[in-house]
Amino acid sequence: VQLVESGGGLVQPGGSLRLSCAASGFTFSSYDMSWFRQAPGKERELVAMLRGGNDRTNYVDSVKGRFTISRDRAKNTVYLQMNSLKPEDTAVYYCYVPSFGSWGQGTQVTVSS
Repeated sequence: VQLVESGGGLVQPGGSLRLSCAASGFTFSSYDMSWFRQAPGKERELVAMLRGGNDRTNYVDSVKGRFTISRDRAKNTVYLQMNSLKPEDTAVYYCYVPSFGSWGQGTQVTVSS
């Protein structure tokens, strides 16, 4: 299982970013996919979950209405669209497959003016 994240960067408050996680080594469409984040000095937290099969989604309360998780089965890629970004969204964001316990390398998101 290999997960490669991209799309992080520096953005001003109120801006948007789209993170990508390219997956390989397993049948992508059948598994739950998730995004976590870890801010400096804080524990890693679940941000969004996308269920395998029915594509139902769950979000942590702090990002509801602002973030959207989705997948492109043809590209074996899961996305996290992040809108109306706030300074408190600053963190390293990780792609995670619960069934395999596999993590990507992370991508840094910094929200600052």
